[in-house]
Amino acid sequence: MTVLPEHRDGHMGRDVASVTISGEDRRRYRDKVRRCLDVLARMLGESQFDFERPHIGLEIELNLIDAIGDPLMRNADVLKAIADPAWATELGQFNLEINIPPRELGGESTGELEAEVRDHLQHADERAEEVGGRLAMIGILPTLRRTDIGEETLSANSRYKMLNDQIFAARGEEMHIAIDGHEPLHMHADTIIPEAACTSVQFHLQVSPDQFGAYWNAAQAVAGPQVAMGANSPFLFGHRLYQETRISLFEQATDTRPDELKAQGVRPRVWFGERWITSVFDLFEENTRYFPALLPLCEDEDPRTVLDEGGIPELGELTLHNGTIYRWNRPIYAVVKGRPHLRVENRVLPAGPSVADVVANGAFYYGIVRMLAEEERPVWTRMSFATAEENLHRAARDGLDSTLYWPGLGEVPAPELILRKLLPLAHEGLQRWGVDPSRRDRLLGIIERRCVTGRTGAAWQIATVDAIEEHGTSRKDALRMMTRSYVEHMRSNAPVHTWSY
Repeated sequence: MTVLPEHRDGHMGRDVASVTISGEDRRRYRDKVRRCLDVLARMLGESQFDFERPHIGLEIELNLIDAIGDPLMRNADVLKAIADPAWATELGQFNLEINIPPRELGGESTGELEAEVRDHLQHADERAEEVGGRLAMIGILPTLRRTDIGEETLSANSRYKMLNDQIFAARGEEMHIAIDGHEPLHMHADTIIPEAACTSVQFHLQVSPDQFGAYWNAAQAVAGPQVAMGANSPFLFGHRLYQETRISLFEQATDTRPDELKAQGVRPRVWFGERWITSVFDLFEENTRYFPALLPLCEDEDPRTVLDEGGIPELGELTLHNGTIYRWNRPIYAVVKGRPHLRVENRVLPAGPSVADVVANGAFYYGIVRMLAEEERPVWTRMSFATAEENLHRAARDGLDSTLYWPGLGEVPAPELILRKLLPLAHEGLQRWGVDPSRRDRLLGIIERRCVTGRTGAAWQIATVDAIEEHGTSRKDALRMMTRSYVEHMRSNAPVHTWSY
């Protein structure tokens, strides 16, 4: 859900002062973004980018709950207690985010990733308990109520207030959220706080400029299968909706378009995209062409001068603008230790259920994109872009019960596609990355068992609530009981396919 890029390395939240935005600010910003785009084109042409061995990174967004399982609006207090720069606030006062340091893919530290994330979460959970809270790593917090989404629950940071104001200024009217799931939900909202309900995992992969297009296309092609096997967001405001409701909610909760602009074909800010690409430049150029600025804040840097003098420009306006366009696979430009690099940021998956599940989801993703990017006849030459997007929405609706399209197989049940086609690719891809075979087999074994049992986080949540409600318990109390049980399972680090109801 990460809302803005930041100064640290270009992909989280940049603090902004509370300012009034004028038409002149917007014109200056548009000119500056275009100048940045020209400089990026030069840098790509001059092979300026640092790329030796690929690095991966991981961000996880979490919720805070109280003793009965309801949202706890105290992220600032918990963050102060954690006292670790890896942690940051997020949009809602019941959200936190952890940013795990980058590491080589296939290197020794890859194997330590799961233990490192568990240690971070355990430490944070212990600190949260000191202020009456617990961490919940889940796609949408099931106990969230409509009364929890007023402007007063925005985190205390001016960037969120400014973003909220700019989105509603662009819309000119309230947000209408309509999800026609198992128990349809229709509501209006006058803040972007419903977006805070969406907590995700973001997998980063550093790629060379000449390979960026292939890796981004591969990530887009596999988005549907990723969501099918990783669904973990079936409840919102007491309604049972889709297996991965987060996809539809996020698309609607940050939509700057009134109905008339939608009818005209104006692109949404939460965007799958509309075509396969050949270069990272295609994506940044689309950002500039299609999307007006939400936060037109100019830096002092002149990127042309910096480049002409042999330096590496930060391209601050380009990265800030990119951070307000929510692609499911987002391009990232960053300068790290004085060298520029490019990353694909994969954003389709929900947080949780356990750290083991999260790391297994990452192994599946990194293995598959390596193989798809290197195929002689790439999957994106055999499947339309619209079909890849349709796969994502089918998977979000029905999870492992969905039917997905794949070239050479046609329309197939999601578990069959994953077990027959994609898991073998993931195995070989991780082998090519140099991942230790025993770790690879354990992590991909988690994906295999999830597909065989049909037990995703979403399936477990739904079955657990059904079982509790059979005894006459209200939906509100059933969701609280399920959430508390979920958190206990999560803390054990047992993969979700082994969880009891």
